[in-house]
Amino acid sequence: MEQKFDVIVIGGGILGTFHAYHALLKGYKVCLLEKDRMPRGATTQNFGQVVPSGMNSKWQKLGRESLRIYKEIQSQFDISVRQEGTVYLASDDDEEQLLIELRSLNNTNGYTSKMLTKKECLQKYPGLKSNYVTAGLFFPEEVTVEPRTMIHRLQQYMVEALGLTFKTNFLVIDCVKKDDMVEVSNTANERLKASKVIICNGSDFKNLYPELFWKSDLEVSKLQMMKTKPQQNFELKGSILTGWSIRRYEAFKECPSYVQIKSKEPEDALHKKWGVHILFKQAFDGSIIIGDSHEYADAKNIDELSFDIDMDIDNFILEEAKRIFKLPTYEIQKKWYGMYAQCKTQDIFQKTIDADIHIITGIGGKGMTGSAGFSKKNIATILN
Repeated sequence: MEQKFDVIVIGGGILGTFHAYHALLKGYKVCLLEKDRMPRGATTQNFGQVVPSGMNSKWQKLGRESLRIYKEIQSQFDISVRQEGTVYLASDDDEEQLLIELRSLNNTNGYTSKMLTKKECLQKYPGLKSNYVTAGLFFPEEVTVEPRTMIHRLQQYMVEALGLTFKTNFLVIDCVKKDDMVEVSNTANERLKASKVIICNGSDFKNLYPELFWKSDLEVSKLQMMKTKPQQNFELKGSILTGWSIRRYEAFKECPSYVQIKSKEPEDALHKKWGVHILFKQAFDGSIIIGDSHEYADAKNIDELSFDIDMDIDNFILEEAKRIFKLPTYEIQKKWYGMYAQCKTQDIFQKTIDADIHIITGIGGKGMTGSAGFSKKNIATILN
């Protein structure tokens, strides 16, 4: 039986789901397709930190809109959003200077932040070591989510409250314009039609349009993370980002002192080689998620990235984490890696085929923070 929709979105990760969400809010009949039994890619393999503070001015606006959207949905349906803020912890004078400059930029942008003294940081974050921290910058509006449950709860809400048609185990093998509609079919020869099709998954993009995929400037980043056993009688609120995050996140590149400070870093430092910056976040079960690293390869050469966990990297991350926080336990219960695609020369990959097939992927590390706001703007453009 042929099924027709206004919009079909291929890819049930955060980017695809929010494109479907905003199309639904505009009153369109929407079908979301996921190739697996449930989303299991980058959307579920990250920290779940929603941190517009770490983005450049352009993307911070989209991230702040994402915050509003997350909070609005949470007020109607529990998708695991917690507003406990984000802190950046400086470990030396250079990092503290960047925090001061970032606060000034955010004052200009009208985005609330507060400088914390060393004493305030130690009072607010139990276990933080006095010989590490010099100051902090706190963003009270920012939130965290549980990535391995949030996307499923969001999709449940969209099905139950907004009328989304959500099809899983739907591996798309063909997507073609026929007259004034686009026809999508899967391995079981199930056929769907829509006025617009939006492809938000790199794997589906590669399978459907391999030649275009190979010519793209997409690259893949591999991130290693780990999770401690639940901490006893210990609470660490919000997103905790430390010194190397201050030296890495794109928001700080807009600070006047950034170039000079980065130029003083030794090129052979292991944290630069492996793209390590230390993050902490407490999960619902009381465990602490710690990471992460960044190794890169062109998307077409993804096999260059090992599909194993590099224990040298994990041991390095743990040693640095212990230098920053004293936790009740550093016993690790889980280790994993995630992979996400990003563009080398642009913020995100976008390509339109036959006017009504739109490929949107490669949002990179901005996905959890930027997808909700970006998708709202992009859906308005696609659907005029």
